[in-house]
Amino acid sequence: MTARTSILLVDDDADITALLDAYLSRFNFVVHTAHDAHSMRAQLQQHRVDLVVLDVMLPGTDGLVLSREIRERSQIPVIMLTARTTPFDRIMGLENGADDYMGKPFEPRELVARIHTVLRRSQSAAPSLARSDVVCFDGWELHRDERTLVSPTGLVVALSNAEFRLLNTFLQTPRRLFSRDQLMEQARGRAMDAFERSIDLLVSRLRHKLADDSDEPSMIKTVRGAGYLFNVQSVQGRVAWRA
Repeated sequence: MTARTSILLVDDDADITALLDAYLSRFNFVVHTAHDAHSMRAQLQQHRVDLVVLDVMLPGTDGLVLSREIRERSQIPVIMLTARTTPFDRIMGLENGADDYMGKPFEPRELVARIHTVLRRSQSAAPSLARSDVVCFDGWELHRDERTLVSPTGLVVALSNAEFRLLNTFLQTPRRLFSRDQLMEQARGRAMDAFERSIDLLVSRLRHKLADDSDEPSMIKTVRGAGYLFNVQSVQGRVAWRA
């Protein structure tokens, strides 16, 4: 028997969590609820959770901090649900580990569609590298299970979900020119559609983590008016040794 998908709703509005609990249960989801940081952590310890729907405005520790905390400890997908919907708020949410960002008010059926989309995307990341736990390029190592980079000097660098998907896209076909639209689709999906320039911010953050000079980048090259090109000589995958 296939396990049902488990969703954790984190919102301090009990009416919203009750409404969504009843609605999502109709789509065969197992639903758990929490109303603050403490109860969220308790639910994550007690239950297997496949995806978190997380409000930004929470009492005490806010959703941005909690999203970052989830990402540091696991790869559970996160959808942020909030009344703060400016492009800056969206970028802040995504850069703090969220996989998607929905504004309030919202249609519950759209949330269901986005849950399915985020789950499919997280399950199918980098399919052609599926047998490789570690991807090596120009002295760097991408450890896919931990979603971390190891620099040529041994420094370990954590990646957000969006940074991980963007780097995977580049690694699939190095030296290929990608348009911004192609990178937005691969790296963030629908959450990026409303604010195209945010892909430039994401590229900038990935350059920084790769120690790629922002003034004269040698690894992620900008092709004016066309997009970006990942300029590495070779990409090799291998299975990591485990004790």
